[in-house]
Amino acid sequence: MSRNWTPLHDRLHRTLKERNLLEKGERLLVAVSGGQDSLCLVKLLLDLQPKWNWQIAIVHCDHRWRSDSQQNAEFVAKLANAWQVSFYLEIANQIPASEADARQWRYDCFQKIAELDDYKTIVTGHTASDRAETLLYNLIRGSGADGLQALVWKRSLLPTLNLVRPLLEITRAETAQFCQASDLQIWEDTTNQDLTYARNRIRQELLPYLQTHFNPQAEQNLAQTAELLTAEVEYLEKIASELRESATSVDRLALNRSKLRSIHLALQRRVIRQFLQQALTVSPNFEQIEKMTALINAPNRSRTDPFPGGAIAEVEGDWIRLKTPSPQM
Repeated sequence: MSRNWTPLHDRLHRTLKERNLLEKGERLLVAVSGGQDSLCLVKLLLDLQPKWNWQIAIVHCDHRWRSDSQQNAEFVAKLANAWQVSFYLEIANQIPASEADARQWRYDCFQKIAELDDYKTIVTGHTASDRAETLLYNLIRGSGADGLQALVWKRSLLPTLNLVRPLLEITRAETAQFCQASDLQIWEDTTNQDLTYARNRIRQELLPYLQTHFNPQAEQNLAQTAELLTAEVEYLEKIASELRESATSVDRLALNRSKLRSIHLALQRRVIRQFLQQALTVSPNFEQIEKMTALINAPNRSRTDPFPGGAIAEVEGDWIRLKTPSPQM
Protein backbone atom coordinates (compact mmCIF):
# COMPACT_ATOMS: atom_id res chain seq x y z
CA MET A 1 0.00 0.00 0.00
CA SER A 2 1.40 3.40 -0.99
CA ARG A 3 2.39 5.74 1.79
CA ASN A 4 2.62 8.82 -0.41
CA TRP A 5 1.34 11.64 1.79
CA THR A 6 -0.76 14.29 0.03
CA PRO A 7 -2.55 17.50 1.04
CA LEU A 8 -5.77 15.44 1.00
CA HIS A 9 -4.36 13.21 3.75
CA ASP A 10 -3.60 16.31 5.82
CA ARG A 11 -7.08 17.74 5.24
CA LEU A 12 -8.83 14.54 6.25
CA HIS A 13 -6.61 14.02 9.31
CA ARG A 14 -7.33 17.59 10.45
CA THR A 15 -11.08 17.33 9.70
CA LEU A 16 -11.42 14.12 11.72
CA LYS A 17 -9.79 15.74 14.74
CA GLU A 18 -11.43 19.15 14.53
CA ARG A 19 -14.94 17.77 13.99
CA ASN A 20 -14.47 14.84 16.36
CA LEU A 21 -15.81 12.46 13.71
CA LEU A 22 -13.83 9.31 14.56
CA GLU A 23 -12.01 8.00 17.63
CA LYS A 24 -8.69 6.23 17.77
CA GLY A 25 -8.96 2.43 17.78
CA GLU A 26 -12.53 2.38 16.40
CA ARG A 27 -13.95 -0.48 14.35
CA LEU A 28 -14.97 1.14 11.05
CA LEU A 29 -17.30 -0.36 8.45
CA VAL A 30 -16.54 1.49 5.21
CA ALA A 31 -19.12 1.43 2.39
CA VAL A 32 -17.31 0.92 -0.94
CA SER A 33 -19.08 0.88 -4.32
CA GLY A 34 -15.87 0.78 -6.34
CA GLY A 35 -16.34 4.31 -7.68
CA GLN A 36 -13.85 7.13 -7.23
CA ASP A 37 -15.35 8.65 -4.06
CA SER A 38 -15.49 5.45 -2.03
CA LEU A 39 -12.07 4.29 -3.24
CA CYS A 40 -10.56 7.65 -2.33
CA LEU A 41 -12.17 7.39 1.10
CA VAL A 42 -10.99 3.89 1.95
CA LYS A 43 -7.47 4.54 0.63
CA LEU A 44 -7.18 7.69 2.75
CA LEU A 45 -8.44 5.83 5.83
CA LEU A 46 -6.00 2.96 5.27
CA ASP A 47 -3.12 5.40 4.89
CA LEU A 48 -4.17 7.19 8.11
CA GLN A 49 -4.71 3.90 9.96
CA PRO A 50 -1.22 3.79 11.58
CA LYS A 51 -1.93 7.18 13.22
CA TRP A 52 -5.40 6.20 14.42
CA ASN A 53 -5.16 2.44 15.02
CA TRP A 54 -8.55 1.76 13.44
CA GLN A 55 -9.88 -1.70 12.58
CA ILE A 56 -11.21 -1.24 9.05
CA ALA A 57 -13.62 -3.45 7.11
CA ILE A 58 -15.22 -2.93 3.70
CA VAL A 59 -18.88 -3.55 2.83
CA HIS A 60 -20.26 -3.66 -0.71
CA CYS A 61 -23.95 -3.83 -1.63
CA ASP A 62 -25.02 -5.42 -4.91
CA HIS A 63 -28.46 -4.10 -5.91
CA ARG A 64 -28.48 -6.41 -8.99
CA TRP A 65 -29.48 -3.41 -11.11
CA ARG A 66 -26.80 -3.96 -13.73
CA SER A 67 -25.64 -6.98 -15.70
CA ASP A 68 -22.09 -6.39 -14.44
CA SER A 69 -23.00 -6.00 -10.76
CA GLN A 70 -21.43 -9.35 -9.83
CA GLN A 71 -18.17 -8.35 -11.50
CA ASN A 72 -18.36 -5.03 -9.64
CA ALA A 73 -18.65 -6.91 -6.33
CA GLU A 74 -15.72 -9.16 -7.25
CA PHE A 75 -13.67 -6.06 -8.10
CA VAL A 76 -14.24 -4.61 -4.61
CA ALA A 77 -13.60 -8.01 -2.98
CA LYS A 78 -10.19 -8.21 -4.71
CA LEU A 79 -9.30 -4.74 -3.42
CA ALA A 80 -10.25 -5.71 0.13
CA ASN A 81 -8.12 -8.85 -0.20
CA ALA A 82 -5.17 -6.86 -1.56
CA TRP A 83 -5.47 -4.40 1.32
CA GLN A 84 -5.91 -7.29 3.79
CA VAL A 85 -9.12 -5.99 5.35
CA SER A 86 -12.33 -7.84 6.17
CA PHE A 87 -14.94 -7.81 3.41
CA TYR A 88 -18.74 -8.08 3.56
CA LEU A 89 -20.93 -8.56 0.49
CA GLU A 90 -24.69 -8.04 0.57
CA ILE A 91 -26.77 -9.09 -2.46
CA ALA A 92 -30.37 -7.90 -2.84
CA ASN A 93 -32.94 -10.70 -2.84
CA GLN A 94 -35.32 -8.39 -4.67
CA ILE A 95 -34.07 -5.67 -7.01
CA PRO A 96 -34.92 -2.27 -5.42
CA ALA A 97 -37.65 -0.43 -7.30
CA SER A 98 -36.23 3.06 -6.80
CA GLU A 99 -33.20 5.02 -5.62
CA ALA A 100 -34.92 5.58 -2.27
CA ASP A 101 -35.62 1.85 -1.85
CA ALA A 102 -32.03 1.02 -2.75
CA ARG A 103 -30.70 3.52 -0.22
CA GLN A 104 -32.93 2.14 2.53
CA TRP A 105 -31.86 -1.42 1.75
CA ARG A 106 -28.16 -0.42 1.88
CA TYR A 107 -28.53 1.23 5.25
CA ASP A 108 -30.47 -1.75 6.59
CA CYS A 109 -27.55 -3.96 5.47
CA PHE A 110 -25.01 -1.66 7.11
CA GLN A 111 -26.90 -1.71 10.40
CA LYS A 112 -27.30 -5.49 10.35
CA ILE A 113 -23.57 -6.07 9.83
CA ALA A 114 -22.60 -3.42 12.39
CA GLU A 115 -24.82 -4.94 15.07
CA LEU A 116 -23.69 -8.48 14.27
CA ASP A 117 -19.95 -7.78 14.33
CA ASP A 118 -19.76 -4.85 16.74
CA TYR A 119 -18.92 -1.94 14.43
CA LYS A 120 -19.72 1.40 16.05
CA THR A 121 -19.27 3.55 12.95
CA ILE A 122 -20.31 3.28 9.29
CA VAL A 123 -18.27 5.50 6.98
CA THR A 124 -19.45 6.62 3.54
CA GLY A 125 -17.74 8.56 0.75
CA HIS A 126 -20.25 11.39 0.27
CA THR A 127 -18.48 14.52 -0.95
CA ALA A 128 -19.07 18.27 -1.24
CA SER A 129 -20.36 17.53 -4.75
CA ASP A 130 -23.00 15.18 -3.31
CA ARG A 131 -23.93 17.91 -0.85
CA ALA A 132 -24.44 20.42 -3.65
CA GLU A 133 -26.50 17.96 -5.70
CA THR A 134 -28.65 17.00 -2.69
CA LEU A 135 -29.35 20.65 -1.91
CA LEU A 136 -30.49 21.28 -5.49
CA TYR A 137 -32.50 18.04 -5.62
CA ASN A 138 -34.37 18.82 -2.40
CA LEU A 139 -34.82 22.50 -3.27
CA ILE A 140 -36.54 21.50 -6.52
CA ARG A 141 -38.77 19.10 -4.56
CA GLY A 142 -39.84 21.92 -2.22
CA SER A 143 -37.89 20.93 0.90
CA GLY A 144 -37.29 23.35 3.72
CA ALA A 145 -33.95 23.99 5.39
CA ASP A 146 -33.93 20.49 6.90
CA GLY A 147 -33.96 18.84 3.48
CA LEU A 148 -31.44 21.26 2.03
CA GLN A 149 -28.83 20.24 4.60
CA ALA A 150 -29.69 16.53 4.54
CA LEU A 151 -26.08 15.33 4.20
CA VAL A 152 -24.49 15.97 7.60
CA TRP A 153 -21.04 15.04 8.90
CA LYS A 154 -22.26 12.65 11.57
CA ARG A 155 -25.61 11.28 12.64
CA SER A 156 -26.89 8.52 14.87
CA LEU A 157 -28.49 5.50 13.18
CA LEU A 158 -28.93 3.61 16.45
CA PRO A 159 -28.00 4.48 20.05
CA THR A 160 -24.70 2.62 19.56
CA LEU A 161 -24.14 3.23 15.84
CA ASN A 162 -23.08 6.38 13.97
CA LEU A 163 -22.93 7.24 10.29
CA VAL A 164 -19.93 9.42 9.41
CA ARG A 165 -19.21 11.25 6.13
CA PRO A 166 -15.62 12.55 6.36
CA LEU A 167 -15.29 13.86 2.77
CA LEU A 168 -17.95 16.58 2.82
CA GLU A 169 -15.37 19.32 2.16
CA ILE A 170 -13.75 17.42 -0.72
CA THR A 171 -15.17 17.65 -4.26
CA ARG A 172 -15.65 14.85 -6.76
CA ALA A 173 -12.96 16.43 -8.95
CA GLU A 174 -10.52 16.08 -6.05
CA THR A 175 -11.37 12.43 -5.41
CA ALA A 176 -10.85 11.70 -9.12
CA GLN A 177 -7.46 13.43 -9.05
CA PHE A 178 -6.46 11.50 -5.91
CA CYS A 179 -7.40 8.14 -7.45
CA GLN A 180 -5.44 8.94 -10.58
CA ALA A 181 -2.36 10.03 -8.62
CA SER A 182 -2.62 6.91 -6.44
CA ASP A 183 -3.00 4.58 -9.48
CA LEU A 184 -6.34 3.37 -8.16
CA GLN A 185 -8.44 1.61 -10.79
CA ILE A 186 -12.02 2.85 -10.63
CA TRP A 187 -15.11 0.78 -11.39
CA GLU A 188 -17.21 2.80 -13.81
CA ASP A 189 -20.90 2.50 -12.90
CA THR A 190 -22.87 2.92 -16.14
CA THR A 191 -26.03 3.88 -14.21
CA ASN A 192 -24.30 7.16 -13.28
CA GLN A 193 -24.75 8.22 -16.92
CA ASP A 194 -28.46 7.29 -17.01
CA LEU A 195 -30.34 10.60 -17.25
CA THR A 196 -33.65 9.01 -16.27
CA TYR A 197 -32.42 9.46 -12.68
CA ALA A 198 -33.02 12.99 -11.41
CA ARG A 199 -29.74 13.11 -9.48
CA ASN A 200 -27.79 12.20 -12.61
CA ARG A 201 -29.45 15.02 -14.54
CA ILE A 202 -28.46 17.42 -11.78
CA ARG A 203 -24.89 16.09 -11.87
CA GLN A 204 -24.51 15.88 -15.65
CA GLU A 205 -26.61 18.82 -16.81
CA LEU A 206 -27.79 21.28 -14.13
CA LEU A 207 -24.60 21.80 -12.12
CA PRO A 208 -22.38 22.19 -15.21
CA TYR A 209 -24.92 24.70 -16.60
CA LEU A 210 -24.83 26.71 -13.36
CA GLN A 211 -21.04 26.63 -13.34
CA THR A 212 -20.80 27.72 -16.98
CA HIS A 213 -23.50 30.39 -17.06
CA PHE A 214 -23.74 31.68 -13.48
CA ASN A 215 -20.79 30.89 -11.21
CA PRO A 216 -17.76 28.59 -11.70
CA GLN A 217 -17.80 28.08 -7.91
CA ALA A 218 -21.48 27.04 -7.82
CA GLU A 219 -20.73 23.56 -6.52
CA GLN A 220 -18.52 24.75 -3.66
CA ASN A 221 -20.93 27.58 -2.78
CA LEU A 222 -23.92 25.23 -2.63
CA ALA A 223 -21.99 22.83 -0.41
CA GLN A 224 -21.03 25.75 1.83
CA THR A 225 -24.69 26.79 2.05
CA ALA A 226 -25.57 23.26 3.16
CA GLU A 227 -22.89 23.51 5.86
CA LEU A 228 -24.31 26.80 7.16
CA LEU A 229 -27.84 25.38 7.16
CA THR A 230 -26.69 22.34 9.12
CA ALA A 231 -25.75 24.41 12.16
CA GLU A 232 -28.88 26.55 11.93
CA VAL A 233 -31.21 23.56 11.62
CA GLU A 234 -29.51 21.82 14.53
CA TYR A 235 -30.00 24.90 16.72
CA LEU A 236 -33.63 25.48 15.69
CA GLU A 237 -34.52 21.81 16.18
CA LYS A 238 -33.08 21.88 19.70
CA ILE A 239 -35.04 25.02 20.65
CA ALA A 240 -38.22 23.65 19.04
CA SER A 241 -37.87 20.37 20.92
CA GLU A 242 -37.66 22.20 24.25
CA LEU A 243 -40.67 24.35 23.35
CA ARG A 244 -42.67 21.30 22.24
CA GLU A 245 -42.03 19.57 25.55
CA SER A 246 -43.26 22.61 27.50
CA ALA A 247 -46.37 23.00 25.30
CA THR A 248 -47.44 19.34 25.03
CA SER A 249 -50.24 17.94 27.20
CA VAL A 250 -49.68 15.07 29.63
CA ASP A 251 -51.33 12.58 27.26
CA ARG A 252 -49.04 13.81 24.42
CA LEU A 253 -52.04 14.47 22.14
CA ALA A 254 -52.48 18.25 22.47
CA LEU A 255 -50.47 21.48 22.20
CA ASN A 256 -51.03 24.61 24.29
CA ARG A 257 -51.99 27.49 21.98
CA SER A 258 -51.08 30.29 24.37
CA LYS A 259 -47.50 29.02 24.61
CA LEU A 260 -47.25 28.65 20.82
CA ARG A 261 -48.53 32.20 20.21
CA SER A 262 -45.54 33.67 22.03
CA ILE A 263 -42.95 32.15 19.66
CA HIS A 264 -41.88 32.98 16.10
CA LEU A 265 -43.66 31.38 13.13
CA ALA A 266 -40.47 29.47 12.20
CA LEU A 267 -40.47 27.79 15.61
CA GLN A 268 -44.25 27.27 15.56
CA ARG A 269 -43.88 25.25 12.36
CA ARG A 270 -41.02 23.20 13.80
CA VAL A 271 -42.88 22.46 17.04
CA ILE A 272 -45.94 21.31 15.11
CA ARG A 273 -43.89 19.22 12.69
CA GLN A 274 -42.13 17.48 15.60
CA PHE A 275 -45.49 16.95 17.34
CA LEU A 276 -47.06 15.42 14.23
CA GLN A 277 -44.01 13.26 13.51
CA GLN A 278 -44.43 11.66 16.93
CA ALA A 279 -48.22 11.33 16.69
CA LEU A 280 -48.64 10.13 13.09
CA THR A 281 -47.35 7.07 11.26
CA VAL A 282 -45.98 9.15 8.35
CA SER A 283 -44.07 12.43 8.23
CA PRO A 284 -46.36 15.45 7.69
CA ASN A 285 -46.00 17.54 4.55
CA PHE A 286 -45.88 21.34 4.31
CA GLU A 287 -49.64 21.77 3.73
CA GLN A 288 -50.53 19.63 6.76
CA ILE A 289 -48.13 21.55 9.01
CA GLU A 290 -49.55 24.87 7.74
CA LYS A 291 -53.15 23.78 8.43
CA MET A 292 -52.33 22.90 12.01
CA THR A 293 -50.24 26.06 12.48
CA ALA A 294 -53.29 28.11 11.43
CA LEU A 295 -55.17 26.67 14.42
CA ILE A 296 -52.90 28.56 16.84
CA ASN A 297 -55.02 31.71 16.28
CA ALA A 298 -58.24 30.11 14.97
CA PRO A 299 -61.69 30.26 16.64
CA ASN A 300 -62.72 27.52 19.06
CA ARG A 301 -63.79 24.23 17.44
CA SER A 302 -61.87 24.99 14.23
CA ARG A 303 -60.34 21.83 12.79
CA THR A 304 -58.10 20.49 10.05
CA ASP A 305 -58.82 18.04 7.30
CA PRO A 306 -57.94 14.45 8.23
CA PHE A 307 -54.24 13.59 8.37
CA PRO A 308 -53.00 10.26 6.97
CA GLY A 309 -54.63 7.58 9.10
CA GLY A 310 -57.73 9.71 9.73
CA ALA A 311 -56.65 11.83 12.73
CA ILE A 312 -57.98 15.41 12.93
CA ALA A 313 -56.56 18.40 14.84
CA GLU A 314 -59.24 20.52 16.57
CA VAL A 315 -59.18 23.66 18.74
CA GLU A 316 -60.46 23.11 22.29
CA GLY A 317 -60.06 26.38 24.14
CA ASP A 318 -56.35 26.88 24.82
CA TRP A 319 -55.44 23.55 23.23
CA ILE A 320 -55.04 22.07 19.78
CA ARG A 321 -55.98 18.44 20.26
CA LEU A 322 -55.24 15.59 17.87
CA LYS A 323 -58.23 13.26 17.70
CA THR A 324 -57.90 9.81 16.19
CA PRO A 325 -60.90 8.15 14.49
CA SER A 326 -62.89 5.67 16.53
CA PRO A 327 -62.40 2.00 15.57
CA GLN A 328 -65.06 0.68 13.21
CA MET A 329 -67.45 -1.78 14.85
